Amino acid sequence: MARIEITGGVPLDGEVWISGAKNAVLPILVASLLGDKPSFISNVPHLQDVTTTMELLGRMGASLAVDDRMRIEIDPRGMTQFEAPYELVKTMRASILVLGPLVARYGRAVVSLPGGCAIGSRPVDLHLRGLQQLGAEVAVVNGNIEASAKRLKGANIIFDTVTVTGTENIMMAATLAKGTSVLENAAQEPEVVDLANFLNAMGARISGAGTNTLVIEGVDSLQGAEYSVLPDRIETGTYLVAAAITRGHVRATRTRPRDLDSVIEKLRETGAEIEIGDDWIDLNMHGRRPRAVDITTAPYPGFATDMQAQFTALNTIAEGTAIITETIFENRFMHVQELQRLGADITVKGNTAIVRGVRELNGAPIMATDLRASAGLVLAGLVARGTTLVDRVYHIDRGYEIIEEKLGQLGARIRRI
Repeated sequence: MARIEITGGVPLDGEVWISGAKNAVLPILVASLLGDKPSFISNVPHLQDVTTTMELLGRMGASLAVDDRMRIEIDPRGMTQFEAPYELVKTMRASILVLGPLVARYGRAVVSLPGGCAIGSRPVDLHLRGLQQLGAEVAVVNGNIEASAKRLKGANIIFDTVTVTGTENIMMAATLAKGTSVLENAAQEPEVVDLANFLNAMGARISGAGTNTLVIEGVDSLQGAEYSVLPDRIETGTYLVAAAITRGHVRATRTRPRDLDSVIEKLRETGAEIEIGDDWIDLNMHGRRPRAVDITTAPYPGFATDMQAQFTALNTIAEGTAIITETIFENRFMHVQELQRLGADITVKGNTAIVRGVRELNGAPIMATDLRASAGLVLAGLVARGTTLVDRVYHIDRGYEIIEEKLGQLGARIRRI
């Protein structure tokens, strides 16, 4: 099994380009199933989750072609199977997103209850309830979600809690429903907006994306579309934190600064000097040790839970004490135990971690527990004295494209073994 080996202590310096967003490309690939014609998706990151999604769509009968620039053509006209099996779904929670498009476009779906990162329960009841409100018959049988409908009907749906994948699933389903649907307490994440923009390019009628209320006027059919996925704000934030934690100077290019307001604000609190352009962010620590910053995760536009582990790592070597409060997932401090192996001083009480900054960390063998935790561990390894070995890096390959190459180009002593 692959591991990442890091010899820490090098301030990062240079320029890094940002890949397309993992959390946008997966629902967009799935949404192509709603069309009557092929779609062409560009700026696709080369990730394990993308490969898994393509395998899933291919098993259902969709035709896929990829060029050398990772531009993917998806032709759904050969669809013959409408099932997402457990062996694929168990590795990637986003597989649940095929549920809405399959029921809306083909009238039936069988989707195994999902897996993915072990960071909390993340129940799918909001997805199922939303489909039922649109008129689908839904049941859970032998670990599978079975749903069917002749044609969905528009409905007013109020989500009990903000759910990104729930919003995306029901939004996709509602595009082909008869009548108008209103989704209230909808997720406002940029990736949700990107999906809405892609669906509108296919001929959907969605308004309100980026607010907490979506209005979807159902149409009889959708076409294919050409679309470029937005840049990955979490990858951007991760490399900016990598610069801050190593007291370095990094410019992230091909990104979208407006999606990172909360992250940039917190990085400035650490003492970082930050400049922003149309599609780039430049962070310079001028060799200074970062200051500790408190973090409370929240749905967008709040501080992203997917950036919590990276800032936890940053705070381990920062000046002062930080309080990290996780409000989204109940089990997202599993990286703390691994950081403690490096010498971090962290106390966890319920959904709060108290991080007391230490002067230095020391390299040790550590193990990734989920996607974003693995990124936080790599960041800690960049500053740890000696050698850090990060095991189970398949987690990081689900969400970061060639991370060791990108960090290596910034001067990090890092390799995959």
